[in-house]
Amino acid sequence: MEKIQIEKENSAIVTLKKGEGRTVKSGGMWIFDNEIATIAGHFENGDIVIVHDFDGFPMGKGFINQNSRIRIRMMTRRKDQIIDEDFLKMRLENAWAYRKKTVDTSSCRIVFGEADFLPGIVIDKFSDVLVVESLALGIDRMKETLIRLLKEILAQDGISVRGVYERSDAKVREQEGMERTKGFIGPEFDTKVEIVENGVKYMVDVKDGQKTGFFLDQKYNRLAIQRLCKDAEVLDCFTHTGSFALNAGIAGAKKVLGVDASSLGCEQARENAALNGLSDRVEFLCEDVFELLPRLEGEGKKFDVVILDPPAFTKSRKSVKNAVKGYREINLRAMKLVKDGGYLATCSCSHFMDPELFTKTIGQAAQNVHKRLRQVEFRTQAPDHPILWGAGDSYYLKFYIFQVCEEK
Repeated sequence: MEKIQIEKENSAIVTLKKGEGRTVKSGGMWIFDNEIATIAGHFENGDIVIVHDFDGFPMGKGFINQNSRIRIRMMTRRKDQIIDEDFLKMRLENAWAYRKKTVDTSSCRIVFGEADFLPGIVIDKFSDVLVVESLALGIDRMKETLIRLLKEILAQDGISVRGVYERSDAKVREQEGMERTKGFIGPEFDTKVEIVENGVKYMVDVKDGQKTGFFLDQKYNRLAIQRLCKDAEVLDCFTHTGSFALNAGIAGAKKVLGVDASSLGCEQARENAALNGLSDRVEFLCEDVFELLPRLEGEGKKFDVVILDPPAFTKSRKSVKNAVKGYREINLRAMKLVKDGGYLATCSCSHFMDPELFTKTIGQAAQNVHKRLRQVEFRTQAPDHPILWGAGDSYYLKFYIFQVCEEK
């Protein structure tokens, strides 16, 4: 197959303002619009450009898009590196080799954008299906090449990809001047895919499920709650398609109640419970968690384990104050429902709710309801969602397990 041209022979040169480029210099991948002094040469949005510091020092290459505040996303720090198919193959081989060392690869995130030095693209593997989310113009041009190369790499390990589905339907694409899109890349296939994670079976809907179909980032956090749940009564809030609830059930919980406001999510969760033979012990309720928890408290209900896995309450710095109120409210309500000496698993998946603020918010909730917290462990996202130091957006998931004790 003929190789496509990725990098033009005479790339434009972007020069930064003096004192700018701090994100890139500290290990990040982005250059913002207000950091650029000049652009010399011709380019189109999505093209690879060369980046120089204010004094002409070469900083590497990336792709440019004047529609985006993130004006350049860096692809390499080497000035003489050619961005071609061999380069992309090297990036993909490195990403796959890392996953094989660090996670169960039966289902995993193979490419996590900037953290795998392929900015703007996510590729998830669910059994023998790939799901692609492309969020930046430059990488979008390389998308089909990346998929072809990745199929070849997986084939070397005996993995035959049955189909590829694109879920580039996030609103952030509009900020790049791109339309939101979803659909098959290549032949059509059944988009309901069965996977097994931590011994639990799930039917993943890659076409209509949230994000790419299933939240792989909580894989080992779900496993961590299993040992707490044997013979326990468990409440799983914001259960989505039942993942934490099913991990509790498979671990031998006496009774599990999963709650979510999405009727589709609850229906899929019930199907997943049946798939695992857990329908008698794991039930799902379609209701608003914020309304349910005070009612359960009023009824005097108590649980051995309460799990909070809410959606991101904030997706911008502007709404952080309101998010803090939401996290504080939900955590103090949950603490009231935990039996003395029981356990609370609580998390935030918002990048803007940083670890220090999240920790402080949980502490305030505990003080407000006169509970004492003994930290069992603090966790982050699974290793297939690596945290790249210097690229702050790659660190987003904070996950605590506490023992909740009465003040005595």
